[in-house]
Amino acid sequence: MFLTAANLAKAKSKYILVRMLSEAGTGFAFNIKRARLDEKRVMLRYDPFVKQRVLFKEHKKIRSI
Repeated sequence: MFLTAANLAKAKSKYILVRMLSEAGTGFAFNIKRARLDEKRVMLRYDPFVKQRVLFKEHKKIRSI
């Protein structure tokens, strides 16, 4: 067997861990797992600082899973 760059390449993980940040400006955030090939996530979740459901947007990638 010959050693080539294709044989030494690492496989990409299927999921990534991303940080979701509140759009209310409170700084509240949580982490969520999503598929690597999905679009950036936007969701409604409860923000305990304003005590209501607000929009959370994906802020940054934390790591591969």
